[in-house]
Amino acid sequence: MKILVAGNLGYVGSVLVRHLRRVFPDATLVGYDNGYFAHCLTNAYEAPERHVNFQFWGDIRNVDPGVLTGVDAVVQLSAVSNDPMGNRFEGVTEAINFEATRSLATLARRAGVKRFVFASSCSMYGYAEGGPRKETDALNPLTAYAKSKVASEKALEPIAGDALVVTALRFATACGMSDRLRLDLVLNDFVACALAAGEISVLSDGTPWRPLIDVKDMARAIEWAIQREPANGGAFLAVNVGSDEWNYQVKDLAAAVAKSIPGTKVSINTSAPPDKRSYRVDFSLFRSLAPRHQPQVRLEQAIGELKDGLSGMGFDDQNFRSSQFMRLKVLERHISEGRLGDDLRWKA
Repeated sequence: MKILVAGNLGYVGSVLVRHLRRVFPDATLVGYDNGYFAHCLTNAYEAPERHVNFQFWGDIRNVDPGVLTGVDAVVQLSAVSNDPMGNRFEGVTEAINFEATRSLATLARRAGVKRFVFASSCSMYGYAEGGPRKETDALNPLTAYAKSKVASEKALEPIAGDALVVTALRFATACGMSDRLRLDLVLNDFVACALAAGEISVLSDGTPWRPLIDVKDMARAIEWAIQREPANGGAFLAVNVGSDEWNYQVKDLAAAVAKSIPGTKVSINTSAPPDKRSYRVDFSLFRSLAPRHQPQVRLEQAIGELKDGLSGMGFDDQNFRSSQFMRLKVLERHISEGRLGDDLRWKA
């Protein structure tokens, strides 16, 4: 089996390639990445890319069809990957997250690829009252990032068919340790605050709901999707990926971190305006379709691994929100120092 992972040099991709090498030891793994965050290794003693057989460097907006020769499965992780980046680079977000995804899937079908796995997001539910959201519920994307995921799913559905099985994994909010750690994710941010400052400042009133999933469990779900048969969900499937037990209010996440890191204080901005991004998610469809690939990491374990990983690298930066741990800051530094243009293309 030959698997192409687009976006393998990121937060999720770094964990995924290790997982795929372990579960598919004889597979040919191919990485494809633009390298924005390749230098952002954290507490890693080796580059995760040693697990791939071939590494291509390139912009996902301009993929050479030859990269797909002989590929059996494509995993599309490449994206402008959160709301702050999407707000800063709205046009680029549409081009990379949506248009490039549609183009890559079209090229994959022409090349005879059998499986296409798209990293979608539960953020497309936006603000949702009335109980956990199912796949059949209305979507309410509030940000450029979430809108790009909705547009991609709509574009991928007609591309799917007998020749190409497409799975859109609507992931809960990612968390957990990685060789290329991000701290612009809610749980990761809270652990970093607790370690660096001994205090977690919740900028909202703490009531918004967030479903979470550890990055290692994201890799398990991708493993399943790479092998999914059309009889198990259809030629095109959009499915919520996470665990019902991991639907948390933000204030409860802060309390869990404080419990795991003694001495941590928690302050909540009770006067903050309501955060419109609040949703719970129903993961029963994923549970029925992928019983052997359900999330295994518990909240306490994810917090513990983040604590150990950050402590192992001597992390104590109280100003980490201005550091390379924040993906938007990395891009802005590339631009300010002349390496990237505002279109997020590398300059010669």
